[in-house]
Amino acid sequence: MLVIGERINGMFDDVKAAIKERNAKVIQDLAKRQVESGASVLDVNVGPSSGDPQGVMKWLIEVIQEVTPATLAIDSPNIKVVKGAFEVCRNEAIINSTTGQKEKMEVLIPLAVEKKASIISLTMDEKGIPRDADLRAEIAVRIITYAGECGLPIENLYIDPIILPCNVAQPQAGHVLETIKQVKILSDPPPKTVIGLSNVSQGTKDRELINRTYAVMAITAGLDAAIMDPMDDDLMNAVITAELLLNKNIYCDSFLKAYRK
Repeated sequence: MLVIGERINGMFDDVKAAIKERNAKVIQDLAKRQVESGASVLDVNVGPSSGDPQGVMKWLIEVIQEVTPATLAIDSPNIKVVKGAFEVCRNEAIINSTTGQKEKMEVLIPLAVEKKASIISLTMDEKGIPRDADLRAEIAVRIITYAGECGLPIENLYIDPIILPCNVAQPQAGHVLETIKQVKILSDPPPKTVIGLSNVSQGTKDRELINRTYAVMAITAGLDAAIMDPMDDDLMNAVITAELLLNKNIYCDSFLKAYRK
């Protein structure tokens, strides 16, 4: 499974402070630690507190690129921020994210094609987040169709069925697993699937246990990628072991260490 490190996000206090102080060392340390822990992609999100999101995004990308060639997920709801990020981004990139809303798809999917980037697309539209798997799949079909019309390679498209916190929307965890399964039969070959894993435990107790359990459940449903904390050793061990038992990795006595390398 593709691990997308979640920790360079202005929602975290240490990153928020580093942005405010322009402390590159904190950001670079998080980048290196996440890659060393098994992340292949680093999500980059300025968070809600910056008065200059375009400038902060460019700064974050530049300081990260000084220490790692890892793929960067440019994470912003602001189209100008996403476009501006490509002015300084030298690494491979993923746009995180678009939605099934026509006005967003018409800008961001062609941008992904132009920049030869991948893109994450959320299964929501003008009506909001669907209540069940079938409605999510309907939006996914529209996204897949439009992406194909724009010439986006199917392997560059990630569908995110949007996991919600289990303490306020408990049935949604099952709907997301069903959506992951349905997405796999919507096209041949199918797009990839991704979730923001930590959202499932937002506001709950025993967050690590909930994240770890749901990650394994999602992998068995066919999940391809997750935005998660790769520095959570128990979570990473569960993900690695699940893929081993699904015969996606070859067993060796040091399989946990081997995967991370």
